[in-house]
Amino acid sequence: MPEAPHDRGPPEAPGGRTEPGPAAAPPALTVYFDGACPLCWAEIAHYRNQRGAEALCFVDVAQPAPCGPGLSREAALARFHVRDAEGRLLSGAAAFVGLWQRLPRWRWFARLAALPPVLALLEFGYRAFLPLRPALSRRLGPWLGGRATPPAP
Repeated sequence: MPEAPHDRGPPEAPGGRTEPGPAAAPPALTVYFDGACPLCWAEIAHYRNQRGAEALCFVDVAQPAPCGPGLSREAALARFHVRDAEGRLLSGAAAFVGLWQRLPRWRWFARLAALPPVLALLEFGYRAFLPLRPALSRRLGPWLGGRATPPAP
């Protein structure tokens, strides 16, 4: 039976952060995303509504927010990054795999995507996509709701 998506994600904190509740353990994963990009916004909105997202922290780097050690705001805006609970920073296709591993509906795909030849192919595709992202966002933005930031959960 399919899993029901969450109606609401974690509460949004100042600085564009969405964090687990106050009594929660540190996030299993911190997801850095460009909330000014309509494509990115739509994708993150999807992930926020997945079971397992309540254990994640979403940081909109389009808003002034610290990204932690080893990650500048510019780098976070240019490429998808996640940081795990141990502080390891992943980017690109590896970051998507890290995110998918924590969302039950995506775990099957994470196992496939983590295979070295598949991960290399995904990274190649991601790098090819990056220069196209601004133009795609401009063209698809109106169909994606034209929103600049994900909705408050």
